[in-house]
Amino acid sequence: MPAAPGALMLILGYWISQLVYVAAQLGLADVLAKGPRTGEALAEQVGVDPAALSRVLRALASVGVFEADARGRYRMTPLADTLRSDHPESLRDFARMMVADYNWLSWGDLLQSVRDGKPAFDRVHGMPFFEFLGRHPEKERVFAASMASISGAENPAIARAYPFGRLRRLVDVGGAHGHLLATILRRHAKLRGVLYDQPQVVAGAAERGFVGAPEVRDRIEVIGGDFFASVPTGADGYLMKYILHDWDDERCVAILRRCREAMAPGGRVLAVDHVIPPGNAFDRGKLMDLNMFVLLRGRERTKAEFADLFGEAGLKLRRVIPTEAIVQVLEAERA
Repeated sequence: MPAAPGALMLILGYWISQLVYVAAQLGLADVLAKGPRTGEALAEQVGVDPAALSRVLRALASVGVFEADARGRYRMTPLADTLRSDHPESLRDFARMMVADYNWLSWGDLLQSVRDGKPAFDRVHGMPFFEFLGRHPEKERVFAASMASISGAENPAIARAYPFGRLRRLVDVGGAHGHLLATILRRHAKLRGVLYDQPQVVAGAAERGFVGAPEVRDRIEVIGGDFFASVPTGADGYLMKYILHDWDDERCVAILRRCREAMAPGGRVLAVDHVIPPGNAFDRGKLMDLNMFVLLRGRERTKAEFADLFGEAGLKLRRVIPTEAIVQVLEAERA
């Protein structure tokens, strides 16, 4: 079978990313979820040029996002459903974040990062990633929402995979708006939780509604702080989802040491991350690893690399628990 067609799709992949971004930004799926519309009618409703939008819709339909009927009206598809704001597995906010200008421009400088081994984001934007978000509150809100959106399928799988019911108090370190913590607490009615993240991040938790849900709000404490300096003390579980992959080894060890110092006797540190498998098979973590390289100073890690990281922090990796999603739960205890 000729290799060229497949290679062309890889080369042109960024065109499709931009098309999906336009659809997400304009909220096209939210409108079409109410019923089929022509490109012209849809353009009028979202306030864009009709001819241009019709060309975008035609291209999106060719890759399975929307479809045109015999009357020239566009309708939803399963792929398009994931771009709806109200879909339980919505990826709309994730698309709005991943293909936003600040990420896009950084990936455009990947070649220089490969040459010098330094993250592109700092060079392109003149400051580190999280400092940039702090200076751009609207982008930070979309980033936090994107983390919740990508977790739509992952969080229930994590809640099922690990026996959180054996814990009394669980601190979600860097837990953003509390989507994962709320999911776990709904499944384990006796468990109490602490949502811990930067003050400006947890300040937006209430409006997202996860921590305020009636079945969990009386069991969640919300605390703002810096996890490099300290974490809430006395819990028997410290959970970090997609936190360690943001940072280099030195910073990860600092976070893990704060958790080790704070946890109750017999406590556990639980890291939820991609664990890179050996071999040549496709794994999304191998691509996410490059995203961490471009935007931050972090990386995705193998099981052995995680074990070394925990060991440096005075912890011992006990086991790696698979989930029904693409992430694993790494459980560590005091060494």
